Amino acid sequence: MHRVAAASAIGTILEWYDFALYNAMSGLVFNKIFFPSFDPLVGTLLSFLTYGVGMVARPVGGIICGRLGDIIGRRPMLIATVSTMGATTALIGLLPSYSEIGVLAPILLVILRFVQGIMLGGEWAGAVLLSVEHGSAKRRGLNASWTQCGTPGGTLLATAALALTTALTSNDTFIAWAWRIPFLVSVVLILYGVWLRARVPETPQFSILKAKDDIARAPVMEVLGSHWRRVLMGCSIKFGPDAVGAMMFVFTLTYLTQVVMVDRSLALSAVSIGSAANLVTIPLFGSLSDRIGRRTLYLLGIALALVYTGPLFQLLDTGIPSVIILAVVIGLVIHASLWGTQASFISEQFPTRLRYTGSSLSYTLAGILAAATPAVLVALQSHFGTSWGPAAYVVLLLVVTATAIMVGTTKPVDDEV
Repeated sequence: MHRVAAASAIGTILEWYDFALYNAMSGLVFNKIFFPSFDPLVGTLLSFLTYGVGMVARPVGGIICGRLGDIIGRRPMLIATVSTMGATTALIGLLPSYSEIGVLAPILLVILRFVQGIMLGGEWAGAVLLSVEHGSAKRRGLNASWTQCGTPGGTLLATAALALTTALTSNDTFIAWAWRIPFLVSVVLILYGVWLRARVPETPQFSILKAKDDIARAPVMEVLGSHWRRVLMGCSIKFGPDAVGAMMFVFTLTYLTQVVMVDRSLALSAVSIGSAANLVTIPLFGSLSDRIGRRTLYLLGIALALVYTGPLFQLLDTGIPSVIILAVVIGLVIHASLWGTQASFISEQFPTRLRYTGSSLSYTLAGILAAATPAVLVALQSHFGTSWGPAAYVVLLLVVTATAIMVGTTKPVDDEV
């Protein structure tokens, strides 16, 4: 299970390494490199929207990879996703700037995001199933949480790469070419991920289905025809936690550097320390969900997030380094209570023969809204000139998730093969 857990997490680490890099660069570099003719905040907004293209492509990947994952197996799809999405991340590091090739630069950026989005659409569900279907049903919460650890793990690696690069180069050098280094370093993660996943066998549950010839022939149609309510539930489960994650991992960087006007290194340090706390507590909450139930823990985490969202920005506004770091740490521990439970919660909504497709569709369809969240938060901040706009949006999505869990069907499908 140690190897399985590592193989499960590596793809998500790479995904969030890219996510954290891209969104940090959106506010620091990309608004100058690819959108130089716009106001810095508008350029940041356009950068976030470009990232959204990759998220919109995810449902396409969810359909393609989910179908293939339920037909040919989890393992081959996971090798394909980690290698392709890693390659696109590295290519961003080689992309010419607007000053070199004009409008073709942002166009190529959009194309890379779209291709990457397709692969990302099939990555998460397969990674979760790799650990869930290799482990005991009584430890699904803990086993599934290893995939979720990729979020803070990738963010930590990205912020460390950013901090090291910015520390060793001047601001002009960083903007001119050094920003490319962290993207190119992702090649190491690609090679390790492919090697690791190649050494992990197909999941026992899928192997049994294949031996029985009980594999779904048209999994997408079957999921949408017979399990569409559970797809909606899977989407709703993600709305609130994704909003909290976007606020804590992404928007706080923009808010601290462009609104509170603190030093970039302080903002990155706060997110790094918070990510470490998030990383440690995710498996703890995943294990706790095995004991007290996913629904109970999820609702508790949502309640804490609802209470904390408003005070978070008041704490950030103080500009005091210790207060800022503490505020981000608390927010990301609350996020861990949701993130550590989410993967098992969603995967349990579907039977084994349809689990890859159902989980992928739930994850990727909800991801469209998640993709827009950083841009929405920036737009609300820009329009209202106050943090209450972004805070109200996060609260709204948390309420939607809480309502869906309280009135929807959350009973797990128990079809242990």
